[in-house]
Amino acid sequence: MRKADAVLDNVTFLLAAVPAVLIAGISKGGFGSGASFVSVTILALVLPPAAALGLMLPLLIVMDLTSLRPYWKRWSNRDAVILILASVPGIVIGAALLSRASPDVVRLLIGGISIAFVAYQLWPRRAQREDKPWPVWVGVLAGAVAGFTSFISHAGGPVTAVYLLRQKLDKTTYQATTVIVFFAINLLKLGFYAGLGLFSLSAVADIALLAPVAIAGTWIGVRAHFLMPERWFFVLTYVLLLATGAKLMFDGLT
Repeated sequence: MRKADAVLDNVTFLLAAVPAVLIAGISKGGFGSGASFVSVTILALVLPPAAALGLMLPLLIVMDLTSLRPYWKRWSNRDAVILILASVPGIVIGAALLSRASPDVVRLLIGGISIAFVAYQLWPRRAQREDKPWPVWVGVLAGAVAGFTSFISHAGGPVTAVYLLRQKLDKTTYQATTVIVFFAINLLKLGFYAGLGLFSLSAVADIALLAPVAIAGTWIGVRAHFLMPERWFFVLTYVLLLATGAKLMFDGLT
C-alpha cells in the first residue's frame, strides 16, 4: 500500500510540475517572464511553499542559461544595470523577511500595480499625448521591488514589465533585458536560498528530471518570440501582465 501511495504521489507531482515548469519556460524564453511566477503557485498545490521556491530556482536558472544565447547582448545596458543593481537591497530585505512577510500582502501589492498600469496604458485619452520613458528613480524602485518579490515568490516579472514597457524598447530588446536581469537576480538569490535551507538533496532528482522540460519550454518561448509580430508581442505582454496581476490579487484575497 505504501508503494502504491508513493507512485500516486509521484504521478500527482509530475502532473503539477511538468506544466508548471513548461509555462515558466515559455514565459521566460519569449514573453518577459511575466507569467513564470505561476509555476510556484502550481507547485505549491503539491509541495510546501518553501520547497516549491527551492525547487524552482535552479530550474529558473536553467531557463535563463537557455535564453542567454539567442538574446546575447541585445538588452538595454542602461535599464539592465539599473534594475540589477537596485535589486540587491530588495533581495537582502526579502531574505530578512521571508519568514515574516505576508505573502498575501505582497501578492495584492504586485497585482494592484500591474492592473493599474495596464489600465493607465489603455486609457483612451493617452492617445493624445506621448509618454516619456520612466526616470532613473522609477527604475531603482522597480528593481528593488523586483528583487524583493522575486526572492519571496519568484514574482519579479510584473514589476519589471511595468518599468520596461515605458522605456520605448523594441520587443527583442525588452525580452533580452528581462533575460539578463533575472539571470543576475536568480544568481544573487542562490546563496541566500542555501543559507535559509530552501534547497534539499531530495530535490536533486526532481530538478534533473524537470530540467529538460525547462529547456524545452524556454526553446518554445524563444521560437514564439521571433515568429510573433511586434504589435502582437506587446498585446500579449499586456494580457499576461493583466492576467498575472489578477491572479496575484485573487490569491492574496483568498
